[in-house]
Amino acid sequence: MTAEIIHGGNERDAGVVEEICGYLTETPPRSYFLFAGAGSGKTRTLVEVLRRLTDVVPHESGSALSKSFRMFGRSIRVITYTKNAVAVINGRLGNNDLVKVSTIHSFCWELIDGFNDDIREALIAIKLRKLNKEQTKASEKAKGINDKDRGKFAEIEKDIEALKAIKTFTYSPDRITYGLGAIQHRHVLDAAAWLLTNRPTLQRILIDLHPIILIDESQDTMKGVLDTLMDIAKKDDNGFALGLLGDHRQRIYTDGHSDLLGLVPDKWARPELQMNHRSQKRIVDLINKIWGAELHGRTQATTGVKQYSRIENTRGVVRIFVGSSTLEPAEKIYKEKQCAAQMAKVNSSSEWLEGGYQMLALEHKLVATRGNFLQVYEAMFLIDSNTAAPQGSGENKGPTAVRLLLDELAQLAVCVRTDGTINEFAATEVLQLNRCLDRLPEDAKIRNIRTEEMLMAISSFAEASIKEGATVKEVLKPIIDAKIFEVDGRLLSSYADDSTAPTAPPPRKKELTENRIRRGWCALFASPWEELARYRKYLNGESDLATHQVVKGSEFDHVMVVMDDSQAGGSQISYDKLFGAKGLSDSDQKNIKSGKETTIDRSLRLLYVTCSRARDSLALVLWSEQPDIALQHIKESEWFKAEEIYQLF
Repeated sequence: MTAEIIHGGNERDAGVVEEICGYLTETPPRSYFLFAGAGSGKTRTLVEVLRRLTDVVPHESGSALSKSFRMFGRSIRVITYTKNAVAVINGRLGNNDLVKVSTIHSFCWELIDGFNDDIREALIAIKLRKLNKEQTKASEKAKGINDKDRGKFAEIEKDIEALKAIKTFTYSPDRITYGLGAIQHRHVLDAAAWLLTNRPTLQRILIDLHPIILIDESQDTMKGVLDTLMDIAKKDDNGFALGLLGDHRQRIYTDGHSDLLGLVPDKWARPELQMNHRSQKRIVDLINKIWGAELHGRTQATTGVKQYSRIENTRGVVRIFVGSSTLEPAEKIYKEKQCAAQMAKVNSSSEWLEGGYQMLALEHKLVATRGNFLQVYEAMFLIDSNTAAPQGSGENKGPTAVRLLLDELAQLAVCVRTDGTINEFAATEVLQLNRCLDRLPEDAKIRNIRTEEMLMAISSFAEASIKEGATVKEVLKPIIDAKIFEVDGRLLSSYADDSTAPTAPPPRKKELTENRIRRGWCALFASPWEELARYRKYLNGESDLATHQVVKGSEFDHVMVVMDDSQAGGSQISYDKLFGAKGLSDSDQKNIKSGKETTIDRSLRLLYVTCSRARDSLALVLWSEQPDIALQHIKESEWFKAEEIYQLF
């Protein structure tokens, strides 16, 4: 009997914990996929399962399992998506030596760390596979292989030769490392997946150490690693069980499988969490309707567990506002504040007037515009597009080359008083923290001169930092001139380069990497200094503005979702298509015929993710190319009641 039949109301999912414990304590243990929707209490369920399996909570079969694990030095491995999730699970679980929780990157590096020859072989094999794929693709073209193709081949071959020369590989899950042998997050995942597939001994080591592995947010877990672990779990009687937790409706990264549910073997168990403990009923009803919608252009099945709100969560406010995307950014921002005022009125909540709501957007650029740090963000994006924006995994903290601006100078800026004077005691602590005083000369006289020089430079920095309209370069100058902190060589050389910034390339024209980076540095040095503080706040997740990726797994009392294709920066997502104001592209039509994912599929999932973050009230703001048509489609969708729909034109 399912938990739904046995339990009702708020206890609808009460039997799921025991159900999963049963699977994992079978002989051999049984793998499973737990369908856990938004706000379903997935983390609580996971922790309660772990507490029983490790005998923290008395449990007959769990007690036997824990004794066996202790006898053989084994543990349950839990893989989560973010470092914050690791901390949450460890905090709830307490000190438990039978459970090891980590991110996917830490897990993979722990498996392969020190096996330098194997890592090298894996990375070379992956490069050779890529080279073969590129050569095959190029040779099948009607015009054959061209110079551009040969350039690609040469670049891959160069990478292979560079890998052959590396003796030792280094990696840190917590920061980006550089230098000979330093590998990045993607390389670690790729190498681990390859080695687990091609090294049976590594598989045996993994099973001996962790006979049970539980993967949270499995719908977004990198395909290569997930596929390898699933293949190991499919083997009969090897004593290994894999538990996947997730919700395909909330997949937002291309790293994950588009149809994970379809890949789960039939013999695996499929428990479900049907409750939504987070949101009020009106919001739960909306996200159920969104996912169940039969839309033209949708290829992803409507499969999924219908959610039920808690019996006491009978309320909830939802509104959708539609305006023209042709308005200037400043006017959009003004009207969005009017939307917030309307939400305060209908929700009887002053938090909407006092900035007590979370704004979610599709693109970092849109957030940067609303947050008034667009110049700095665009400059950082040109310098390093991979690290310029925060990610849900918590890995990105801005380009490494500009750490001086994001770390040391951020610390120093806190020491500046409103009148431009410096708190010398606090500033000295910053210098000590960054080991600047360790480099002072031993000779007392020279030491005093150097100390005075540093203090004068810091005072000049303080004065410049409060100057109206000050640029990043102006504030940075006294610090660089006085050589107070250790500075990345890329920042130093760019700062010293007085050449004019290269001209931006025409649309769809490829730009040389060095030109793009140079444009970024020039733009950054010319950016307003005051924007840096807002950008840092955004990177650290302290802003009341965010993208859907960053708030993955988060929840807020009040949410405003801003949908604006004009600032989307790509064609992968289109809310105008989703709401019927724009037709499907030829590519969409082609994907529909072949059953592949379309713009509608991607946009629908992102709408589901953002809407499901809200607890009490939700405002959707659509800036459309054709607002009249969008409004008509919204009314016909029956997602919203008539009184919930507003026009902003």
